[in-house]
Amino acid sequence: MVSLDDAVLARLEKGGKRYEVLVDPDLVDQWRSDSSAIELDDFMAMDEIFHDARAGERPTEDALMNTFQTLDVEAILNIILEKGSIQLTTAQRKARVEHMRQQIIHHIHSQAIDPKSKSPHPRTRIELALEESKYSVDPFKRLEDQVKDAIAKLKPLIPLSFESVRLAFRIPGSAYGSVSQLLRTHQQKEGWLENGDWACVIEIPAGMKGDVIGQVLKRANDAEVKELSS
Repeated sequence: MVSLDDAVLARLEKGGKRYEVLVDPDLVDQWRSDSSAIELDDFMAMDEIFHDARAGERPTEDALMNTFQTLDVEAILNIILEKGSIQLTTAQRKARVEHMRQQIIHHIHSQAIDPKSKSPHPRTRIELALEESKYSVDPFKRLEDQVKDAIAKLKPLIPLSFESVRLAFRIPGSAYGSVSQLLRTHQQKEGWLENGDWACVIEIPAGMKGDVIGQVLKRANDAEVKELSS
């Protein structure tokens, strides 16, 4: 359950009355897309409908029935989210927009490369191009959707290529635990060698190549790595 300090107000003005719920701002877009994927208790700070949440003023059951034709909290919540608005202070909106913007930049930096240099674009270049594109970050829209929108805006400004690379690692057996945990989600195959070393092949976005190799070498500085042909 989201805390009261982190929750934001979703508000609907209807029938001359104000109706409010306290919700998790990080789950708003996901709830709107598929509410069945989220537990109500995880989304709402309090399982209640308010006239004024900050003052603790609650509507009567008659008022809820007259306005929403139901007393079901989830049904009322969906109406408020569909027809109402999310209330953020200027500081909250600014912080959420900046956090989302940095996530978009990080995602593109780690997933895309410059097709000429075959290296990731510097974060600053992506950030400046995003500003130049006039892309408007939505503080609630899902990251995956915004990355797609941002890429469409960026492609006329900077060359972006989304390629994958296959890397073969040979790791001393003593470093198996920490390295295998790092690479597990990207592994295509693995096995133990006769001398006790562990070997694996992974496939990752090309933009992640340098970062992944660097993280492996931190865990096993005598590791061997080779890029495989496609």
